Amino acid sequence: MAAPLSSKTFKFELVAPERILASEDVAMVTVPGSAGEFGVLADHAPVVSSMRPGVIEVQDPSGEIKRIFVSGGFADVTGELCTVLAEEAVNVNDIDRSAVEKKLEELRGQLAEAADDVAKAALARDIAIAEAKLAAVA
Repeated sequence: MAAPLSSKTFKFELVAPERILASEDVAMVTVPGSAGEFGVLADHAPVVSSMRPGVIEVQDPSGEIKRIFVSGGFADVTGELCTVLAEEAVNVNDIDRSAVEKKLEELRGQLAEAADDVAKAALARDIAIAEAKLAAVA
């Protein structure tokens, strides 16, 4: 558990295609933006960013940190709200390392046999997501 950053909080919402996964008051959020990680505190300047596969760290007002893997999506930040629209989101503690390693092996085999560029690009993206999941649980 980290020390609390500030007594000032803002709303964090994590939305996946099927439902709202989180809606809570937080002290800080770290987002894996496509141009690099960035931290969000209360009164942050407005920004919209695409996200790369990686880990969102959410620090609550007491200093406790939750780590959530996202496969990509968008983050929309205002001074009072950080909304993450994630393609896929899973608590890092719930990632099954052996299952991801098996899936990664299968994907690499499929990539070697892929016939066209569209299939290769889709498989390369899935491989990048699986590798990011492994990095998250390392």
